[in-house]
Amino acid sequence: MFRHMEGKGMSEIDHRIAGLSPAKRELLRQIAARQRAAQNRIQARPRPERIPLTFGQRRLWWLDRFTPGMTAYNSPAALWLRGALDVQALRESVQALVDRHEALRTVYRTHDGEPHQLILDRLQAPWRESRAQGGDADARNADALRQAREDIRVSFDLSRDAMLRALLIEAEPQSHLLVLTFHHIAIDGWSISKLLDELYTLYNARVRGGQATLEELPLQIADIAVWQDETLGGEGLQPQLDYWREQLTGAATTLDLPADRARPAAQSFRGALYRTEIPAELNQRIEAFARERKATLSMVFLAAYQALLSRYTGQDDITVAMGVAGRNRVELESVVGFFVNTLAMRTRLDGEPSFAELVERVRESVLGAMENSDAPLDKVLETLRLPRSPSHTPLAQVMFFFQNYPAQDVELEGLTVDALQLDELQPGNAQGDLSLFVSQDSRRELVLEYSTDLFDAVRIQRLAAHLLALLDHAVAEPDARVSALRLMGADELAELAQWNDTARELPAQRTLATLVQAQVERSPDAIALSFGARHIAYRELDRRANALAHQLRAAGVKAGELVGLYVDRTPEMLIGLLAILKAGGGYVPLDPTYPSDRLAYMLETSASRVLVTQRELAATPPAAVESVVIADADAVLDASADAPPSDGAGEDDLAYVIFTSGSTGKPKGVEIRNRSAVNLLRSVAREPGLAAGQSLCAISTLSFDIALFELVLPLTVGAHIVLVDRDTARDGIRLRRLVDEAKLDVMQATPATWRMLLEVGWRGNDAIKIISTGEALPRELADRLLPCCGELWNLYGPTETTVYSALCRVLPGEGAILVGKPVDNTQIHIVDRNMQLLPAGVPGELLIGGDGLAAGYRGRPDLTEEKFIPDPFAAAPGSRLYRTGDLAFWRYDGTLEVIGRIDHQIKLRGFRIELGEIESVLAQFAGVTQAVVHCREDRPGDKRLVAYVTADGAAPAATALRDHLRAALPDYMVPSAFVALERFPLTPNGKVDRRALPAPEDVAGGEDGGDEDIAPRTPEEETMVELWKQLLNVRRVGVRDNFFDLGGHSLLATRLLARIDQHFGIELPLRAMFEAPTLEQLAARVAVAREQIDGADLEALLASLEDLSDEEAAARLGQAMGGGEQS
Repeated sequence: MFRHMEGKGMSEIDHRIAGLSPAKRELLRQIAARQRAAQNRIQARPRPERIPLTFGQRRLWWLDRFTPGMTAYNSPAALWLRGALDVQALRESVQALVDRHEALRTVYRTHDGEPHQLILDRLQAPWRESRAQGGDADARNADALRQAREDIRVSFDLSRDAMLRALLIEAEPQSHLLVLTFHHIAIDGWSISKLLDELYTLYNARVRGGQATLEELPLQIADIAVWQDETLGGEGLQPQLDYWREQLTGAATTLDLPADRARPAAQSFRGALYRTEIPAELNQRIEAFARERKATLSMVFLAAYQALLSRYTGQDDITVAMGVAGRNRVELESVVGFFVNTLAMRTRLDGEPSFAELVERVRESVLGAMENSDAPLDKVLETLRLPRSPSHTPLAQVMFFFQNYPAQDVELEGLTVDALQLDELQPGNAQGDLSLFVSQDSRRELVLEYSTDLFDAVRIQRLAAHLLALLDHAVAEPDARVSALRLMGADELAELAQWNDTARELPAQRTLATLVQAQVERSPDAIALSFGARHIAYRELDRRANALAHQLRAAGVKAGELVGLYVDRTPEMLIGLLAILKAGGGYVPLDPTYPSDRLAYMLETSASRVLVTQRELAATPPAAVESVVIADADAVLDASADAPPSDGAGEDDLAYVIFTSGSTGKPKGVEIRNRSAVNLLRSVAREPGLAAGQSLCAISTLSFDIALFELVLPLTVGAHIVLVDRDTARDGIRLRRLVDEAKLDVMQATPATWRMLLEVGWRGNDAIKIISTGEALPRELADRLLPCCGELWNLYGPTETTVYSALCRVLPGEGAILVGKPVDNTQIHIVDRNMQLLPAGVPGELLIGGDGLAAGYRGRPDLTEEKFIPDPFAAAPGSRLYRTGDLAFWRYDGTLEVIGRIDHQIKLRGFRIELGEIESVLAQFAGVTQAVVHCREDRPGDKRLVAYVTADGAAPAATALRDHLRAALPDYMVPSAFVALERFPLTPNGKVDRRALPAPEDVAGGEDGGDEDIAPRTPEEETMVELWKQLLNVRRVGVRDNFFDLGGHSLLATRLLARIDQHFGIELPLRAMFEAPTLEQLAARVAVAREQIDGADLEALLASLEDLSDEEAAARLGQAMGGGEQS
């Protein structure tokens, strides 16, 4: 109690205090405490002409200005009153509440952009009576509920309305529904409880013929506002703001909570509620845990909430907006008003804390926050100077409220009272993305209020279940790491297991060579391969491959050995491939178009001693080898060609090694076993499906693993391969002609090839089955392909899991294209960074296990160990998983959606951004055929988003693309530059080569959208520059400068709008500042508004001008121009 100060005087006092008896010291302590309390006590004081707003009122007033007509802060209370109701007494009681509490008859006006309270001496409380309609009691009760829901969704006009309105609905003569709707600016949860208590008291007194005696109100909300302004205004809050600056600097400003829809450009505040009970036994264990840890229940629930959010998002820096009652003084208990403050509770979950350690972190954070809880969140945000966006709440988009209002004893004369729960009223609002309300009063329950713009009900229901499951595990094992706490129950785990139940018996032939051999015996005379005018039957193809296989054996090739395949796209490519397999080897594709150094590295790494090639390529082998076998030599097809060499490969021997690009600049060789290849071909033969006699186009380069589907799958089912030469594969017109003339049944290609065909007018037919693979299939491209085919399929899989791991038939509709369900004998898991399984709907890294996994990377045991990890979810020992690096999630129907790459998820200016989301929106712009967004850093420290597009006609204007994105995405996701290209640079496998995309400055017409020092060009811009300079206290303003980037905040925004109103006579909504934050955008809004003059106003203006002489008009014009110069 007694703080030591430097100096002799205080030392003497210390000695005197120490000499007191214990009783005297305690008495001294109590007297000192009372004196301090008296000094700090809030008392009624003289009110200024314009009464300021409390911190809380200012926040809600600003939100109302930002979104006129919003109802998110309507606060209803609804009561079923059953019995003999005295309607007049009830109406008078409601009016008495308005007469008694100034907050209910306060309106909010502005002066020079600054809001103030205006307390009306007398205001009639809006009262409306209605009758429910319906044929029976249930129908009338339902209609009463419908009317109540409609009423609570009517907005308040804060400048004129009473902050309470009442609706009384008669369902039966003895059954009424009373609906009281308040605006939150006038009340909080504590206030509602107090008002209802007073309403019951007032009503009971009136029906008994008397007058209720209520205690005097020493303070009203206006007194609190004046006290806050005098005590905490100016520098009074600075120490607390300093605390919050220290706490929140560097905090993540957005929470990447998994959602069902992309965030809209502007919040609509539409929402819904979900309520669930906390099991009594669990609640008791939580209470015991809280007592043991010397924490409050709210601290434990907040810790669990933040732990769940961390698990959902993968972020370890979580900020939640926590509502606190703000009634930490005894004199505030009787005041009706809005006292709730929001505290930004930042908790770091780094370092793998246990739940007990997390609760301790939260406890310390809450205690520190409560000591600095006077600082309003708006002031804190202004101090941090965070970027603002109309799409979301700054800093914290999720909220937490712990409600323990005192239980009410409801006794109304002659009536029974049943209060409706808020979810029964379905107010249809959400104040943020997600709010958790924990009730610990008469009910033990969780209520989740969520934005329906973002979330579906099923996601929120599962989230609530995950929170309870996490709490159950946490209080049972408080020393368990937060990252290991269970989220899913047995039902969800069983669901995941069912989706991965893909077991299917492999055929007896478990090598590619024996699988093809079996088909040769079934259809020896069917055409296996066509190449131009050349047609080869199964028997001929088999004998040619057998003859070459014997040559390979003679060259020393044995089972399990790798052989280089250095051929062009002719039938000899397939003959050579089959010969290597029949000789027991595995093929290594060597594309003649690749640089010689790359080919030499591939030969060296694969340790290939023998090279299969063609005569025209044999003179220039990519590297020295022991033997060269010519695939197109005139082979002697004697009796030895009737059968392959004996002792071929086994199922665990390598079938091929595909080299893919590596992060070190050197390609990495992926080793695929025969068993894995057979599993893949058996699966895709069933679905998407390929049957005997059908024809399939082989277009992919042999170095692309998808060539296995085109070259070997047909030979295992009796289908017909139409082989496309290299030049035709690259020429859209020639390829279109070939596809049409060949009457194909199935064709597989990358999205880039499908675009090429569509651009040259290919229309397809109802009989062809289209397969898109190699990279993500955009919805826009899928919608263009669907009319061109009988079926469209999207196939997904990395090279390391044998071509394909999941597949999905694409149907017409909206939304993302899925990758679907796992292929045979394949398991897919979505995990967080701690290898914990994630529930459906929650994104994480996609891991693949099963028969398709590669043996590893050739000669790279370190990389193999890094990417192929032990499978903790499999029962079989030695099982492995491949880490794809893809970001994906299970949908609730057991299908998979891939949403991007983990390494394409970037962080820019504090915001986490998924580039694929921007690309998806860009691709919806009319005329854009393809879009890629890249995060560039052409100058150290200068990170920026650049969008690249191709178009089917003239390149779209950068301003049009920017406006299109701004209508659908937050500002921080809008690229700073846009570049139109004729075509995208591609890798040899037909994928977009992001590293080869040019800098905007290197492309003619590449437009940088950064802030430019452009002088004002219109009268509106000239005036706006001066207004901005005055308000923001800056010397230079460019027309592309952003108001908030220059230090503007919500209060300055309201002042600017007031100045605009004064200067131009135009009243813009506050939302305009966020929708058009740059000077040129806002000036354009002003210009448009000036042109929209009301007809009556225009007539009046003309009439006044007609009465003026020319001399008077000239004089007024001069005055107006002079005034403009002064401004």
